[in-house]
Amino acid sequence: MSVSYRRPVEPDKAYRLLNHGPTVLVSAAHEGKRNIMAAAWSMPLDFKPGKVAVVLDKSTWTRILVEASGHFALQVPTVAQAQMVEAVGSSSGKTLNEQEGLDKFAAYGLTLFLGQATEAPLIEGCAAWLECRLYPEPHIQETYDLFLGEILFAQADERVFSNGRWHFEGHDEMRTIHHVAGGHFITAGAAIDATAMPRVR
Repeated sequence: MSVSYRRPVEPDKAYRLLNHGPTVLVSAAHEGKRNIMAAAWSMPLDFKPGKVAVVLDKSTWTRILVEASGHFALQVPTVAQAQMVEAVGSSSGKTLNEQEGLDKFAAYGLTLFLGQATEAPLIEGCAAWLECRLYPEPHIQETYDLFLGEILFAQADERVFSNGRWHFEGHDEMRTIHHVAGGHFITAGAAIDATAMPRVR
């Protein structure tokens, strides 16, 4: 029997799962079709209710599924998953006639679990998962490829995120990754706490 370290994250703290700018995996499903892609451009927008933004290019199959289903999931992958992130980010699940082609979940042997609020497939081994409802904004989606969502349910691996804070010490393989370009990533570093700087006068 496997041990699960997934724990729900308080709704008003869910934005902190993305606040440090990690690369994310975006998944969606609709009428039995599913896909996943990597996205370097995502961010939190608000915390009550939690909102997110993510850029989904017009060429992606995941975008079509997000628009059709009205839901998507953002997942925060780890150092241990870097090769998988590069693989799903550089392959397409869509064929030329815009029908599903490659099933990336099967092709790369990904282990999935069911979410709490959407049908979007969730991948085991990530550091965090956010299930979202799409805010339909046709103008910004078409013009800027920008998608907005409300966080319906969030959870994180308690070994590296608890009490609203990331803490990677002792779990280097679970540090989040941040895409630079061409398969090159950097990882989340050490946490520091700062106090307000005193005024000079």
